[in-house]
Amino acid sequence: MDNFSFYSPTYFAFGKEAEKRAGELVRRFGGSKVLLHYGGSSAKKSGLIDRIKESLANEGIGCVELGGVKPNPRSGLVYEGIDIVRKEGIDFILAAGGGSSIDSAKAIAAGALYDGDFWDLYSGTPITQALPVGTVLTIAAAGSEGSGDSVITKEEGMFKRGTGSDLIRPKFSILNPELTQTLPPYQTACGITDIMAHLLERYLTNTKDVVTTDRMIEGLLLAMIEESPKVIADPDDYEARANIMWAGMMAHNNSCGVGRSQDWISHDIEHELSALYDCAHGAGLAVTFPAYLSYVYEHDTSRLVQWATRVWGVEDDKEDPKAVIFEGIARYRAFLRDIGMPQTLGELGGNEQDIDKLAHTACYGNGRDGYLRGFVELNEDDIKQIYRLMI
Repeated sequence: MDNFSFYSPTYFAFGKEAEKRAGELVRRFGGSKVLLHYGGSSAKKSGLIDRIKESLANEGIGCVELGGVKPNPRSGLVYEGIDIVRKEGIDFILAAGGGSSIDSAKAIAAGALYDGDFWDLYSGTPITQALPVGTVLTIAAAGSEGSGDSVITKEEGMFKRGTGSDLIRPKFSILNPELTQTLPPYQTACGITDIMAHLLERYLTNTKDVVTTDRMIEGLLLAMIEESPKVIADPDDYEARANIMWAGMMAHNNSCGVGRSQDWISHDIEHELSALYDCAHGAGLAVTFPAYLSYVYEHDTSRLVQWATRVWGVEDDKEDPKAVIFEGIARYRAFLRDIGMPQTLGELGGNEQDIDKLAHTACYGNGRDGYLRGFVELNEDDIKQIYRLMI
């Protein structure tokens, strides 16, 4: 296990009607005037925004709204939010929604205190200060409610890039599983896929002797495999929703990733798909991850055999580890198909003619040096081959 530092200060308020605590928690963490940042009309129609505003008003906290966050959140709305924060004297950013709203809120929080273009912070410039952020989560997926990470799509060039800092970890996150019960099955399945991908990106490590975090990841994956079919069959299954929601947070606050190298190549590959085709991130990962595993498995067959046997229940075969791994990949694909996820590039709206562009942008776009590095090191030709495995 590698040396590590781990700081995860987020306060979690979990359970039914927890959103009624929004004002109390903003006040506790120093806010006096908030930017309430959210996505489409569903948050309004459901009454969630009104409940949050009432809670804020009860604490005497001022509120300015900025809705309109889209999946794969855009830079244009971040610039708008930064302007509002500066003009209105806002001192706290409160996101209501899923990962897109939270990631956009984090970008605004950091960008509002940065003298240059906020995109610098998504191009390698470290974050040195940020306004405090809180969240009211409405979809279990990205894990942004407990992480210091944020991903934004720059509309000029359609680059989808991320940044990370403990300074943008939420001060608090409100997790009410009831708020996820109205999600369409497809969105629920996309969230499930994203959660499992976050766990796999940490599982694909080159660090030896990480038994504790291996077992944590395997346990969370098994929980997802057990609970996910329940919410697809019955969207009102509160207990299954609750287990998935907490797994989503655990998958990405990095408690499972400390002391070990991590991968994230699959996320880089998928970001090009959701940037170009505007597909749901989870749907893109459902197509990307099995193809990626099929391409890189030889790098460490023992690790992939361990994944296949412990997580997917494949019987070990010392004489044919490849067969064990590919049976694990087949069971992974079948699970994703059963919860309603796509299997091919075409199902995402993509086509083979775009592969050269996708691979080139993944490797060279926005100042990259031609390689994606993690579990393995891949060049542009490798990335093309992985995209072709998605056809």
